[in-house]
Amino acid sequence: MKDFIIIGNKAVNGGKISLNDLPGSAGRMDVLCRCVTSALFISFGMRRDINVWLILKGEPSPEKIVRFNGETMRSLNPDERSSGSLIQKALLIDASDVEKQSTPGVFVRYGNLEKLLSEFEKEERPMFYLKEDGNDILEMVQNHDSVALLENGVYILGDNQGVFEEDEKTIENAGASKISVGPISLLSSQCITLILNALDRAAPNKSDDE
Repeated sequence: MKDFIIIGNKAVNGGKISLNDLPGSAGRMDVLCRCVTSALFISFGMRRDINVWLILKGEPSPEKIVRFNGETMRSLNPDERSSGSLIQKALLIDASDVEKQSTPGVFVRYGNLEKLLSEFEKEERPMFYLKEDGNDILEMVQNHDSVALLENGVYILGDNQGVFEEDEKTIENAGASKISVGPISLLSSQCITLILNALDRAAPNKSDDE
């Protein structure tokens, strides 16, 4: 299983959002929606071994976590309005500290980055923070031991504002390793595409020796 965590620094976390203004009034929810599409969709199908976790840090509620689960996902199309609509439905149900399903494959609860990373720590999952000065993922996939970790990895990305210092400290304290998809800062959705492409290309090499 691969997990992608996207930090929405201003993404709204309650009330009704405008699907016609995801970049503005919804706090750059469009960035998060594109990440969902990049992580889950392939041509004529969907990746079923992926979770996408959206950390909604905006207003008006306490921080919420919305999870898209590829294994059980239904009624999702590869466009921003589709994923935005499912996020909207998740925000309209009564959230609690326990995850609730709003629609097939979409879940919501109260929580923040620190809480989520602590859960992955308990599971002893390898965590990776996307950063330009990190280890090059293309070099890492040449090592089969690294590929095994990456295939079961938790990947942490910021939105259009990046990752703020407080969250960077939380990521560091959780023991995440820095990895990079290149020297230039890219869109979060592009980073997800490159990560998955690197792992797709590494998969045949890994199976040849098994």
